[in-house]
Amino acid sequence: MADTKQGDTKQAEARAERTAAKLAKRIQTFSKEHGGAEGQLAYLGQMGTRIVLVGEDGGWGDLVAPTHEVARSAAEKAGITLHESFDGDFAAKVRTGPYEWTRMAGIQVGGPSND
Repeated sequence: MADTKQGDTKQAEARAERTAAKLAKRIQTFSKEHGGAEGQLAYLGQMGTRIVLVGEDGGWGDLVAPTHEVARSAAEKAGITLHESFDGDFAAKVRTGPYEWTRMAGIQVGGPSND
């Protein structure tokens, strides 16, 4: 019985490692496309952890990892700096365009409604 539990644990660890490696590759691709990148991890509850990425050019994006540990491992493998929070100088790096403004503000500023 113990062997089965150990085997299940090893399989879960291997699966988590593969997921972290795949996410790290995606983070590295984002970083290359945007002249470098920094990130912040945001806990999403049972859904996992959101990896928010901000490129040196102000571009931004995100990925979702199944666990906080996988998200942290992916960021470390990708070699990006992680911030504790999304505020101050880090948040100021984000550059938004017309699409984001209309999506965020919606009808309040004449953007598309979400009907």
